[in-house]
Amino acid sequence: MKSSVFFLYAFAGVIFVAAGVFAADTNAVVTTPPVYVPDMSHASGPLPDGILAWDGTTKETNAAAEATEAHFVFSFTNISTNPVVFLSVRTSCGCTTAKLPPLPWTVPAGTNAQFDVTVNLAGRSGTLLKTVTVSTDKGSKMLVLKITILPPVTPVMSEADRLRAQTVARVNRQAVFQGECAICHVKRGTGKYGQALYEADCAICHESKNRAAMVPDLHAIKTPTNYEFWRTWITHGKPGSFMPAFSVADGGPLPDMQIASLVSYLNRAIPSQAPSLQ
Repeated sequence: MKSSVFFLYAFAGVIFVAAGVFAADTNAVVTTPPVYVPDMSHASGPLPDGILAWDGTTKETNAAAEATEAHFVFSFTNISTNPVVFLSVRTSCGCTTAKLPPLPWTVPAGTNAQFDVTVNLAGRSGTLLKTVTVSTDKGSKMLVLKITILPPVTPVMSEADRLRAQTVARVNRQAVFQGECAICHVKRGTGKYGQALYEADCAICHESKNRAAMVPDLHAIKTPTNYEFWRTWITHGKPGSFMPAFSVADGGPLPDMQIASLVSYLNRAIPSQAPSLQ
């Protein structure tokens, strides 16, 4: 009997202590870190100096003629005493892509960060200028990209190699797209359109100072030309000459869209020297 009474008292004591603990927890003060609330009053203006220190706000690079992309990395440090919140990013065109962490992106004071930018170079030539504008709760900053696409490098051929290539082309005009010849006559035009494609695939023969006698000067054609004229010769080539068929269906390297862009460029850029066929 005494042991049973003792057990009841002990059990009651446990309940009492537990109730005290819960009561103490209910009255306890829980401290949470303050939540940073961005001040949006300056978000619409330019980003002032003394907020972000960039490794460069204008970046330049050279790209090989066959390059399909150019890559950049922008690094910066938040040198202010408050966090900086990146709200949005926009680029000057669809060929430029900025890869930031999920937005809004908070960069704490005193910390370093970076993001990548990629520019699609397919079908491009010459010098390109692109911009990336980042908007933060402290203001906006425009970053500038400059890409210089270098002209294609044409391997130097000896006269003996040139004559040997011409002999092979007389037998098989499609040989220009095979073996080592493909380096100049196929790979350089990959992904290019219009003028860039002409400069990569056509100018190497038709604009060359060492143009073979059988290769015509396109700027001095004496027969009438129009869209169908260029399309026929580019697509199917000319049997008995060095002119190969560029169409994939005829054993060439170019799909229909590239051929169409090339035809449009030639029809516009090299007007006929004779009365129109139309």
